[in-house]
Amino acid sequence: MNPIRLLATMACVLALPHPAVADGDTVRVRMQTTAGSIDIELDAKRAPLTVANFLRYVDAGRYDGATFYRTVTRANDHGSPVIEVIQGGLGNAAAPWPPIAHESTAQTGLSHLDGTISMARGEAGTASSEFFICIGAQPGLDYGAPRNPDGQGFAAFGRAVSGMETVRRIHRQPAEGAADSAYVEGQMLTVPVRILEVRRVPPPGS
Repeated sequence: MNPIRLLATMACVLALPHPAVADGDTVRVRMQTTAGSIDIELDAKRAPLTVANFLRYVDAGRYDGATFYRTVTRANDHGSPVIEVIQGGLGNAAAPWPPIAHESTAQTGLSHLDGTISMARGEAGTASSEFFICIGAQPGLDYGAPRNPDGQGFAAFGRAVSGMETVRRIHRQPAEGAADSAYVEGQMLTVPVRILEVRRVPPPGS
């Protein structure tokens, strides 16, 4: 079973037009949650397909009312190497749009650092609406690392530039929620943290 488990997968690949992202190399979004806000800078230059997919959900308001529902810690992780992340998205609340092609860290040159946002997936090419944020550097999630049997790693596409206290607050929440497999046992938040809204925001100084 793979480490960051998508709760719903689909079979086709969605190609999104890069011009829909925005002019410039980065796009900033603000994620307001019941635990606080998180500002995330998306790297549209190096991960254009993944950023375009994420912004499609943002611009359509599909993350409004979504949740962070999973916390993976050193104490409850069942994979190797051990990781620490929080996972969010639509979950089972709504059907995602079709998945996108996998943009590995070998392609983008990005790494799973503290605050990195990346796509959850099953097989490579099944990522759609679910994402996770790293707590601390997680090189085991990069291309070529052993966490995933296929060696493809996960598709990093940006990084939190403020609000890591919110990320860590979510990470510390009790995780006694119902799990649909032994792999995520002890990782599902007892009370999921609600995502109130996600919106594009102008970069500082603009």
